[in-house]
Amino acid sequence: MTTMTGTELGEKLLRSVRQMKRSESARTTHVELTGAAQARARTGLSQSQFAVLLGVSPRTLQDWEQGRREPTGAAQTLLRIAASHPRVLRELNE
Repeated sequence: MTTMTGTELGEKLLRSVRQMKRSESARTTHVELTGAAQARARTGLSQSQFAVLLGVSPRTLQDWEQGRREPTGAAQTLLRIAASHPRVLRELNE
C-alpha cells in the first residue's frame, strides 16, 4: 500500500469532485431483479398489496424479492401469472 501526500490526496479529491459535477460516475452497478420483484413491478402494486393478493406475509414477499428464499408451488404459478398478465392481479386489487 502506498501512502499519498496531502497534495496528492487533494488533487485526487478535486478530480473526483469535477467528475461528479460533470455527472460522470466512476462505476455503475446493475441490479438484477428477482422474478418476484419483476412480477410485482409489472402490477404496480405495493409490497403489502401484492403480498395480500398472493396470500403471503409481506416479509415472505420481501425474502423472495431479495433472493433470500424461493417461492414454491402455487406461489410460483401466481408470480408467473402476475408477470405475464399484471392487469389480472390489478383487477383483483380493485
